[in-house]
Formats: sequence, C-alpha cells, structure tokens
Amino acid sequence: MSEAEAARVGVTRADIAAGAGPRAASIAARLLRDPKVVIAGGFIVLLIVLAIAAPLIAPKDPLDQNLMLANVPPAGFADAEPGYFVGTDDLGRDVLSRIIFGTRVSLTVAFVAAGLACVIGTLLGLLAGFLGGFVDTVISRLVDLWMAFPPVLLSILLIAVIGTGLHSVIAAIVIIDWTRFCRVVRTETKSQAQMDYVVAARTIGFSGRAILFREILPNVMPVLIALLTLEMGIAVVVEAILSFVGLSVSSDTPTWGGMIAEGRQTVHEAWWVLAAPLVALFATVVAFNQLGDGLARSLDPVMRR
Repeated sequence: MSEAEAARVGVTRADIAAGAGPRAASIAARLLRDPKVVIAGGFIVLLIVLAIAAPLIAPKDPLDQNLMLANVPPAGFADAEPGYFVGTDDLGRDVLSRIIFGTRVSLTVAFVAAGLACVIGTLLGLLAGFLGGFVDTVISRLVDLWMAFPPVLLSILLIAVIGTGLHSVIAAIVIIDWTRFCRVVRTETKSQAQMDYVVAARTIGFSGRAILFREILPNVMPVLIALLTLEMGIAVVVEAILSFVGLSVSSDTPTWGGMIAEGRQTVHEAWWVLAAPLVALFATVVAFNQLGDGLARSLDPVMRR
C-alpha cells in the first residue's frame, strides 16, 4: 500500500514498514517457484561469475596462438588435444577461453547500455505520462521520429560517426533503445495517474515529485524490470552484430560476434569455431528473454491473474 492509500484508510507509517518484510518474502517465494526465473536467472548468474573470474576460470590465454594446433577439434573427436575442450581456431587459439572472455564484453554492454537506456527512457516516460500536454506531445513525437529508423542500421551509422570501441557501442545502444522504455513507461504512467491513490495523494497535498517517484514509479516497476531484462538480451545481440561487422571493440579483444565472423570463414574445416559462440549467444539471449517473461508474470498482478 502506498502512503497516499494508507492515509485514506488511517494506516500509519509503522504499519506500512511492518508489512514490507512479509511482502518482500512473498515476492521472493513467488519468484523462486517460477522455473523460468530460477533457471534463466541461475544461468545469468553463472555468466556473471565467468565474466568476473575469467582469468581464473579460462583454461588458456585467449590471445595465445599456436599454429601447430590450428583447428584442433573439441574433446571427444578424433585428433583432439588434451586441454582444448572446445577445440581451437585457425590460429590455434583456445575457443573455450575466448568464449569465456567474450562474456565480459557481452555482459558489460548488456548491463551498462540497458541500464542507461532504462534510466533515460523511464525519466522521459514518467514526465510525458504525468505532465501531459506540451511535454507529452514533444516527447511522444521525438520517440516516434526516433523509432522510424531501423535500429541496427542506425547503430551502425552512429558507430561509423563516433568511432569504434566499447564506449561507442554502449552509447549507440543507449541513444537508440531509450525509446522502448519511454513508450512503455509513458503508457503505464498515464494509466496510473488516473488511479484513486494518485487522486488521494493530490488531495492530501503531496508534491508532484513525491507522487511521481514515491507513488507512481513503484507501481510501474514490475513492467519496467521485465522490460529491462528483455533489453539486456537485445543489447547482447546488437553488440554481437556490431562485432560481426568489425564495429565493436578492437580485434584483439575476444567477442562472440567477432568469433562468429572468424568461424564463418573456416566453417567447413572447423565448424566448432562458429558453433560455439553461436550457442553461447543464443543461450544468453534466451536466458534474458525467459527471465524477463518470468519476472513479468511473477511481479505483475494482471499477468498473474
């Protein structure tokens, strides 16, 4: 219950605080009962551990080359070499180690780019939905204009203008994808602004800022969290596309998209060089999508019903 609703029924702040713990426990229990949240969330936690501890977990240096061991097949195949569990590429580099280190780039882009896009889009969406009028018109027209451009082509154009690099990839994704959050948050905010608890908050004398951030935003959070998780999967795909065309980080840094581009050239001689990063990319995107779907179902009361 929000403070505005509490004031209408005579509930004190202490009562609200006392009920916060059980509600949090109930939400946690509901999330743990959802197999999508548990499995997908566990997989993403595993990726985070791999990214953080990559130097300790990776069996080889991802940049070490050994032409004598070029295109060695994965373990279990004929001519496999001990210690190279997923084989090597045409330069003799360990594929598994490169995938593990590539996790760092993918997750960095996913969390940073999606987070910044979420913050910018949410703020603009809240203002547009709550203030309405001229502010809503300007922000809505800007969103419509921005979404008229194909996202991938616009990201490639932005990278070509501002230069390559991890920071440029993140900036391009943020510049493009803030519109996703803005449209959803604007719609939800306009809907919430018509609710009785907002009318009660105005009557009590809450400021516009308090209503927006203490009353409306918490009720928009379930949808926002699910959308943020889905956006992380999109960011991973965009980074892979930019790496594939050579517009992401430098070629010295292992990335899944770069590995796919390299493996495409030798797919007939060493299919695992292409298959391994494709599997990693596919599994990561599916995990983010399933986690977002599970969070939406568990946190949104409408979807639960």
